[in-house]
Amino acid sequence: MLRNLQPASRSLLRSSQQAAIARCARSFASSPRPQVTPSTPGSPSDFKASTAIPSTSQVAPPPAVPTATTSLPIAPAAPASSSPPPPPKSKKQTHYVRNFARTILVGVLGAGTFVVWHSHEQRNPGEQLPHDPSLPTVVVLGNGWGSTAFLKQLDNEGYNVIVVSPRNYFLFTPLLPSVTVGTLAARSILEPTRFLTRHLKRKVEVYEGEVTSVDPARKTIQFSDTSEIKGAVSGTEIGYDYLVYAVGAENNTFGIKGVKDHACFLKEVVDAEKIRVRLMDCIESANFAGQTEEEIDRLLSFVVVGGGPTGVEYAGELHDFLVEDLASWYPDIAGRIKITLIEALPNVLPMFSKQLIDYTMSTFRENKIDIATKTMVKEVKEKVIIAVNENKETVEYPYGLLVWATGNTARPVTRELMAKIPEEQNSRRGLLVDEHLRLLGAEGIFALGDCTATNYAPTAQAASQQGKYLARVFQQLSKKDALLKELESAKAANAEPSRLDSLANAVIRASAIRPFHYTHQGSLAYIGSDKAIADLPLMSGNLAAAGFATYYFWRSAYLSQLFSLRNRILVFTDWTKCKVLGRDVSRE
Repeated sequence: MLRNLQPASRSLLRSSQQAAIARCARSFASSPRPQVTPSTPGSPSDFKASTAIPSTSQVAPPPAVPTATTSLPIAPAAPASSSPPPPPKSKKQTHYVRNFARTILVGVLGAGTFVVWHSHEQRNPGEQLPHDPSLPTVVVLGNGWGSTAFLKQLDNEGYNVIVVSPRNYFLFTPLLPSVTVGTLAARSILEPTRFLTRHLKRKVEVYEGEVTSVDPARKTIQFSDTSEIKGAVSGTEIGYDYLVYAVGAENNTFGIKGVKDHACFLKEVVDAEKIRVRLMDCIESANFAGQTEEEIDRLLSFVVVGGGPTGVEYAGELHDFLVEDLASWYPDIAGRIKITLIEALPNVLPMFSKQLIDYTMSTFRENKIDIATKTMVKEVKEKVIIAVNENKETVEYPYGLLVWATGNTARPVTRELMAKIPEEQNSRRGLLVDEHLRLLGAEGIFALGDCTATNYAPTAQAASQQGKYLARVFQQLSKKDALLKELESAKAANAEPSRLDSLANAVIRASAIRPFHYTHQGSLAYIGSDKAIADLPLMSGNLAAAGFATYYFWRSAYLSQLFSLRNRILVFTDWTKCKVLGRDVSRE
C-alpha cells in the first residue's frame, strides 16, 4: 500500500516510525532490567523486531492508511527510586554491648574457677606436723564462736592442740531461727570442726565428748562420750599446760515450773528441728477432721517468750512462713494463726536505740504480731501459760507451740569449777577473768564466751573478738618461750654481753601482753516482711537504719561472717530456693 501513497506521505510515515522507535529504546534503557524469560508475542524483543526499519520491498501492506498524527504506544516510565536505606548501627553502641558481654563472661568464668580451686584446696588438706611431746599442750573446750575464732587464727606450730566438744561442728547461731521454718537447711550453717583443724600446721586431736570436771590444781580435765553408740572406753582424763575454757552457757528458765517439760528452746540444731516438727504437728492437728473451734485456736497459737534478738527474729521468720507459704497451702486455717511475743522488760530489743525499738513494734503491729511487754511468766502448763501483766493481773495464754528464748545461765560444769575456787569466783553470772582473759584463781586457764561474766554483752561478736585476741596471745607466748630457750642457749655458750642483753630485752617485750579491748561493731536483727534493723557505730554516735535496704545489708553481713566459702554458697542457694520455690511444708 506504501506504493500507492504519495512520496510525501511515505516520508512522513517513516519519520514517525523512526521517532517512535527511538523513544521506546530510550524508555527501555532507563527502566529496570527484568529477568530474562522466553519471548512471547508482543514482548519488547518482538516489538523491536517488528519495528526494525524495513526496506520498501519488504514492507507488508498496512491494514489502514495512517495519518500524520499516528504514533506507536510508548512503554510507561519506570517508577522513581525507593527511599534511601537506613543508616548502619552505631559502632560505639555495638562496642559497649560487646564489652559488657565479655566482662560478664570473664567474671562468671573467673568466679567459677576460684570456687573450684578453693573447694579443691579445702577438700585436700596438706601434710601436718606430728605431735611433739616437748611442746606445751593446749586443750580447747567447746567449738562455739570463741573457740572456733581462736582455732582459725592460731599458729599451732609451737603447741599440741586438743579439742573436746559435745558436737563435732561449729554452728552459726544468728541464722538458727531461719532453720525453724525451712528458710535455710540446718547443714548450710554448720561447719565441721575438722574442716578447720586439718588446715593447721600441726596435727590437732578432736574428741567428741562432754566435759564433766576440770581440776585446776592438777591441770586435768575429765570428759565422757554422750553419743548413743559407745565403745569400750566412754570416759577418760587428759592433762593440759594451757586450758581454753569456752563451754558456753545453757538456757535460763529462772526456775519457772513447767518450762523444761513443755517449752522448746532455740540454741542448738536439734532445738530448731524440734520446733519445726512441733510447728507442723500443730498445723496438721488443727486441720484434722472434726476438730473443735476452741482447740483449733489453741493449736494455732504460737507464743515466743523473750524479746531479745533470738525471740524477735523467730517471730519474724514465723510470720513470713505464715504469709508466704501457709496461706497458700492451708487457706482454711492460715488466717486463724496467732503469734504472741512475751517480754518481761518494758521494750523488746533493749540493746537497740529507741527509734529502732519503735520501728520494730510498729512493724509487728502491722504484721498482727501481739506484743505483751512488762509481762512475767509464772508457770507453764501443758496447754496454757500463766503470766502476770503490767497491771498485776493474772492472764492465761493458750498455746500449741511455746519457744523459750530468755537468756543464758552457767552450765553445771562451770558452776562446779567456780566452787573449786570460791574466793575468786563469786559471781552468779559466770566466770570472772582479768583483762587478759585469764581465769581468776587458776593458773594456765583462759576463759571466753558466754561462760564468762564481763562488762559487755555475751554475744557472738564479743566471743569472736575474744578468740582472735587469745590466738594472738598464744602466738606471743610461743615467741616468748622460743626467746627464753635461745637466751638459755646463749648463756650456756658464753655469748657476748650485748647478745645476752638483746635477747633479754626481746623476752621482756614478748612478756608485755596488751589487754583485751572489745570493739562494738553494731547490732543487727531481722524483724520479718523482708525488713531488718541495724544499729551501727558511727564516729562518736550511732547510725540507726531500718527497712528493706537494711534487710539486704543484714543478709550480706551474715554472708560475710560465715566461716567458709562452702557455707556462703549453701546459704545463698537456700535463700534463692526459698524465694523461687517457697518453703517446704512437709512434716519430717
